[in-house]
Amino acid sequence: MMMTERFDAALAYASALHRSQFRKGTRIPYISHLMAVSSLVLEHGGNEDQAIAGLLHDAVEDQGGIEVLQDIERRYGPAVAEIVADCTDAWTDPKPAWRARKEAYLAKLPGEKPGSLLVSLADKMHNAGSILFDHSVIGPEIWNRFSVRRDQTLWYYRSLSDVFTAALPGGFAAEFARTVAALELCD
Repeated sequence: MMMTERFDAALAYASALHRSQFRKGTRIPYISHLMAVSSLVLEHGGNEDQAIAGLLHDAVEDQGGIEVLQDIERRYGPAVAEIVADCTDAWTDPKPAWRARKEAYLAKLPGEKPGSLLVSLADKMHNAGSILFDHSVIGPEIWNRFSVRRDQTLWYYRSLSDVFTAALPGGFAAEFARTVAALELCD
């Protein structure tokens, strides 16, 4: 499958939306995460709409709420907007309390369509892999980047792994489960 000009436009749009944003606790431009998620989506069988949603999956949460979702739908269509909405766990700023937000996301995740599950899994896989890599470089200090303790972060990733294993079984969910298991061994 070839990517079209829609993908090119979405990459530029995502870059513009997240231009001043960095990965948590780093000086890594946030667009690197969005490109990695989109790449993982494509590498695991996703289509162009899903790859575009991978680029835009954090736009609503981080860059303007429902108005941004409406703009995404106008630019890239309802299929992309639906996936982005499904991947969004906060619609307001400030965001709701962390635990309640994560529990609500986990509760809705099993009912999502496969395309939304794929984008969510790619997002969580890149995040978990980044934590694992950064732990190998900086050690336990990695856990200080997060708004909750290590045990809460690990609870969330373990819960996600359980959902993905059941709702989207296959090699990608198994790879995520292995990554989460490795994270659980990190002090």
